[in-house]
Amino acid sequence: MAPTEPRVSVIVCAYTWHRWDVLRENIASVAKQTQPALETILVIDHNPELLEKAREVFAGIGIIANAGTRGISAARNTGVAVARGEILAFLDDDAVADETWLEELTRSYSDSAVIGTGGAPYPRWEGGRAPSWLPHEFYWTVGCGYRGLPGEAAPVRNPIGASMSFRREVFERVGGFRVGLGRVRKTPLGCEETELAIRAREAFPGGSVMHAPQARVEHLVPIERTSWSYFRARCWLEGQSKALMTDNVGTATGLSSEWSYTLKTLPTGVLRGLREALRGKWSGLGRAGVIVAGLVITTAGYLKARLAVAR
Repeated sequence: MAPTEPRVSVIVCAYTWHRWDVLRENIASVAKQTQPALETILVIDHNPELLEKAREVFAGIGIIANAGTRGISAARNTGVAVARGEILAFLDDDAVADETWLEELTRSYSDSAVIGTGGAPYPRWEGGRAPSWLPHEFYWTVGCGYRGLPGEAAPVRNPIGASMSFRREVFERVGGFRVGLGRVRKTPLGCEETELAIRAREAFPGGSVMHAPQARVEHLVPIERTSWSYFRARCWLEGQSKALMTDNVGTATGLSSEWSYTLKTLPTGVLRGLREALRGKWSGLGRAGVIVAGLVITTAGYLKARLAVAR
């Protein structure tokens, strides 16, 4: 007898009217999946007017208010608390899934050792194209897949939050996303999915989180996120988030992927940019400089937060 597909609950968290149009695309894309979801749960984060409007417009899905403090972590935990699936999948409210997204995202669960998966968010640039100065190595600053991720299905330390899933048992054993990490309104904190994935692997010895590059979603990148000021703030706060995370899970585990990224991916990116500049593509020189600047800013944010924790 062929194994049955796991029942999947899809959890989407929203907080702002500014994403209303893409949220409608988001909910519609979940309804069109080749592997239907057991249920879709939309969690509205402390916005009563948006909650009321969503209940008027979206039929056939569960719509609830965030029962915790403001922010993505508490909103996701609210969805987890009511979800009924064996697999809990998370899709950002500004992401639109390909029709095979769930099928690809859950494919690895045929292996009982897999406890989580992460999809591949591709940027949908609101301005029509990527800014020429932004290196692909730093697409994580806009919530998308970046150069350095595996090109095929492979174990990773953590998924990207815009498109990910975990077994229900993960939450039953280790609790939810840690409140205090993760984005709160427009403050671009992060690392909540990283911290959860680390705790999950510690609780499930031999368990793995798989990267699923074919589980594609388009992640909206607003024009304001393509500015230097946003890039600088995102790197700074990522460093601070990493410091808070490592205070919980330890430096060796918390920064395992960052060492490889810093020592291999980023130097390769700098050399690529310099080679482009030698061929007359001066934007390559700018991207090489941005890679160095991004590393310096992120490291400075990390060190400042670590000093604050130590004090």
